[in-house]
Amino acid sequence: NEGDLCMAASFATPEAINFMARFGRGLICLTMTPDRVRNDRTVSHLKLSSDEDLMEACVDDSEIAFQELTNRFKNRILNIITRYIGDRHRAEDLTQETFMRVFLHRHRYRRSGKFSTWIYTIAVNLAKNEIRKKVRLRRVVSLEASAEKETGAPLQIPDGGPVADEQVISRDMSRMVQAAILRLPAKYREVLILRDIQDLSYIEIGEVLGLPGGTVRSRINRARLALKEKLAPHIKRSGYEL
Repeated sequence: NEGDLCMAASFATPEAINFMARFGRGLICLTMTPDRVRNDRTVSHLKLSSDEDLMEACVDDSEIAFQELTNRFKNRILNIITRYIGDRHRAEDLTQETFMRVFLHRHRYRRSGKFSTWIYTIAVNLAKNEIRKKVRLRRVVSLEASAEKETGAPLQIPDGGPVADEQVISRDMSRMVQAAILRLPAKYREVLILRDIQDLSYIEIGEVLGLPGGTVRSRINRARLALKEKLAPHIKRSGYEL
């Protein structure tokens, strides 16, 4: 698969290529065969194991433990990234990359913190990088558009692919909320997603974002007020109540 090769090439390490060979793009829907289940003595305890126990097994190269972690977190990670960048298709790629990084950097994991905090930090950083790339692209396009006006030269715009928010959110109210979240400044958007959508504690959010508790609380309060202000006109027209 060309996308898998590009992702592995972006890391340019034998371990990354090995990851794609073992899991490929099917990672987020990978299932274990009956033989693999029977041959692993610990499989019956996997669903009772803590995230941290599973990650320690991953450090010891347990593919089944890694798959159990993937099953637990894949929807949450996909939801966080989709909400953050507003592009379901791209969010699927970044979810894949999140788990690739977990696997490639598994030996860096330290049990002193929660596994969820570690993987959320990876996912949020990837989402932030994606936003930065889009901002840089818009600036380049803007400069090229200005040059076209001055010179009459044809404008070459890279094909970034379709934005697929509509595939993720079907109901009118959900679309309005998602659109409003995307219009929030990044520092408010990220805390709102982690607190009100993913239900992380204030402490966990602080650990993921590297912020003190007071800053987290302040940003969440401001984010909620900003979201309410953005939604108010739509709510009033549609008859919903805030």
